Amino acid sequence: MLRDITIGQYYPVESKIHTLDPRVKIVAVFIYLISLFLFHGFAGYLVVTVFIVAAVVMSRVPFSFMMKGLKPVLFLICFTAFFNVFFTPGEVFFEWKFITISLQGLRKGAFMVLRLMYLVVGSSLLTYTTTPNKLTDGIESLLKPLGRLGVPVHDLAMMMSLALRFIPILLEEANRIIRAQSARGADFEEGTLFQRLRAMVSILVPLLVSSTRRAYDLALAMEARCYRGGEGRTKMKPLAYRRRDVMTYALCVLYVAVLLTVNHFVPF
Repeated sequence: MLRDITIGQYYPVESKIHTLDPRVKIVAVFIYLISLFLFHGFAGYLVVTVFIVAAVVMSRVPFSFMMKGLKPVLFLICFTAFFNVFFTPGEVFFEWKFITISLQGLRKGAFMVLRLMYLVVGSSLLTYTTTPNKLTDGIESLLKPLGRLGVPVHDLAMMMSLALRFIPILLEEANRIIRAQSARGADFEEGTLFQRLRAMVSILVPLLVSSTRRAYDLALAMEARCYRGGEGRTKMKPLAYRRRDVMTYALCVLYVAVLLTVNHFVPF
């Protein structure tokens, strides 16, 4: 049931995207996510499509594996499309009894679906190509200026990294619990909505107990290794910018410039 969810997983493969500095990838994804709200026309979506397809190809992450990340938000995508198609006023394209579909609704629905898909794919690409340890170092380095204000930067970075790291572990644990409960006669696919929700209790309770035990074991392991936060800690592989990282920053600036130019001069 949950086997195909790939959120938070790292895909180990040799690629140009994998070898980039994690700070570059975090900043690039942040710029990319903001850029998705800077345009409203077809030409802008074409530029974004070229950019994200090029990034996926360079990452060497299989397209089928990338599409699995859309499954958790499939309901949200369908709901957004339905809401925009049937409730956006405009020039009538189809009308039958109380059902009315406008051309503006079709356009807006298609664009919103693409935007949500690009949001998920772009953000997932960061976790697919960056290990949790590197992601922690990158977040900590980018948030380091906030440390002067008393913000526990290392602790925040560690919590975010652990949360991403435990997502695939908890999904695998949930799969094991589902198989065990199914072997005992539990049915999660049939019955009314209320019956299926009641059946989910037999999954959530063991999963909560297992998660608590894992968190406690991790805390003991970190304490046994004298973990006391990031103050005074050294790194075996400190982060350092290289030529390809600077070139990636330049490509991000070029991407935003092209997107804004196209959106200004080709408003359709």
